[in-house]
Amino acid sequence: MLQLNGWAGRFAAGLLLTALPGVLAAGPVAATPRRPNVVMILVDDSALMDFGAFGGEAHTPNIDRLAGQGAMFTGYHTSPLCSPSRAMLLTGVDNHRAGVATIEEVLPASQRGKPGYGLHIEPGVLTVADRLKQAGYRTLMAGKWHLGHGKGQLPNGHGFDRSLALDASGADNWAAKPYMPYYADAPWFEDGVRARMPASYYSSDLLVDRMIGYLDEKPAGAQPFLAYLAFQAVHIPVQAPRQYSDHYRGRFDAGWVELRRQRTARARALGILPPGAQAQDMPKIARAWASLSANDRRTYARSMEVYSGMLEAMDASIGRLISHLQARGELENTLFVVTSDNGPEPSDPVHSPGMDMWMSQHGYDRNLQTLGEAGSLNFIGPDWASAISSPGSLYKFYTSEGGIHVPLIMSGPGIAPAGRVSAATFVTDVTPTILDLVSAPSAPAGSVSLDGRSLRAVLTDGTAVAHPADQAVGMEVSGNAALFRGPWKIVRNMAPIGDGQWRLYDMATDPGETNDRSRDQPDVFRSMQADYAAYERRVGVQPLPEGYNSQKQVGQNVIMRQLGFAMPALGAALAGLVALMAGWVWLRRRKRPV
Repeated sequence: MLQLNGWAGRFAAGLLLTALPGVLAAGPVAATPRRPNVVMILVDDSALMDFGAFGGEAHTPNIDRLAGQGAMFTGYHTSPLCSPSRAMLLTGVDNHRAGVATIEEVLPASQRGKPGYGLHIEPGVLTVADRLKQAGYRTLMAGKWHLGHGKGQLPNGHGFDRSLALDASGADNWAAKPYMPYYADAPWFEDGVRARMPASYYSSDLLVDRMIGYLDEKPAGAQPFLAYLAFQAVHIPVQAPRQYSDHYRGRFDAGWVELRRQRTARARALGILPPGAQAQDMPKIARAWASLSANDRRTYARSMEVYSGMLEAMDASIGRLISHLQARGELENTLFVVTSDNGPEPSDPVHSPGMDMWMSQHGYDRNLQTLGEAGSLNFIGPDWASAISSPGSLYKFYTSEGGIHVPLIMSGPGIAPAGRVSAATFVTDVTPTILDLVSAPSAPAGSVSLDGRSLRAVLTDGTAVAHPADQAVGMEVSGNAALFRGPWKIVRNMAPIGDGQWRLYDMATDPGETNDRSRDQPDVFRSMQADYAAYERRVGVQPLPEGYNSQKQVGQNVIMRQLGFAMPALGAALAGLVALMAGWVWLRRRKRPV
């Protein structure tokens, strides 16, 4: 069994270090702005326990330091998919009302064009950048966008003064190329104009370098700023410089069952899993580690080494940003928000039909010797995703706890250090909290109202609640749905993993979702289903077609996109064939006797 001394000692040492007086006072001192700066850091597909402060294996001293200086939220929930979460995070508005009900990769034809399903931020829905720009802030962004395409739908159309934005669900981390057949390329834009990217780079380094460049365009303290960093880590392709991945050699050789057991033990030790609460075992569909060949075990173990290395590499870049803010004299007056858009990614893109050809065409392989390095299309797959989602069950795409229970850290001016917030909080609460903490002016007349609530009270009083026990908070993405009310949660997961049936759990005693209470609490169950039906009506959830399956839908949408990419070439070939036939007919006619 893993000894807790290693991570616990590292975390305790980090907290001690951050508590030392004067640590953050080094460097030149700038005039303190009237309002705090804001740095929002969004990790892509990170599990609840991935950061060191939450008990993870990766070395993340900079994120851990922010956790030690501020508040760690252990009852925070987001949506199960990236774009809906990002829409809610940046606006404080439910994803359907914001216009981003799901992601285009899984969108069925029957929902296209319906209200809330345009998959871009709707007019009247203001981002935190819109609101802070109104308050006199500089607004800066670097990273993944995935919230609308084209003129007016990129970050520069939603309040950001400067932005380097990836307008896709993901891309390679070493070069500007696509990571899946849904995309023809990696669409990077700077300030709304197609960007020319370096020939080679590493994404976490590139994004922080660009953000530092944006910050340095004005003198320190001249104007408060919002800096939104949306990392590609740890989205597919899971890639990291070898020097980081090698820090974890052998760490995952015991396999996914053992890793889930270890994380569950650490969740108990940290109080994330309450005393007496149970966690589910690995799902029945998980492969037995011993059944894999020796080479497959090594490859899968290395994929998790790279995963941890990718987290560490990202954290190192965050450390460079922190050091730069310290050198500018702006660190003490900066509010940090660190979170993930959803739980871990289970997909295995490499073994899908036709992927070997596509990978060859785009310069990808999956060789053990270079796994995670340039040209490597690496992933962790459903078994590792099930392991690292502990103590929750399932993972990204699904509204079980493994898909939506993720870390949230807030630190900075006015936030007490080493705080633990267990109150139920949601992704729509982040923007209202930021607006409250910086004393932003009221929203302009006619703008869409917020769904979230400010967390200021729970940041100052650990016993406070953000959402009253009688208030229901719902979420839905592509049929996967949940509703929270007081200690209760109802959840429904769709195919291919779920069965579409509602279940009821007491989250206060059973955050592992091991005991369905729908039969012994029928009144609670019925009333919460009624609350969910009211939520659907209020936000405009559209029905799914009969037999909808998200994985099959992705496959269909990829085929249609590939046909679209091929149409110009097919059209040119067809035109050439018609011209040849016309020429042949013309020659035949000329040769006929008069």
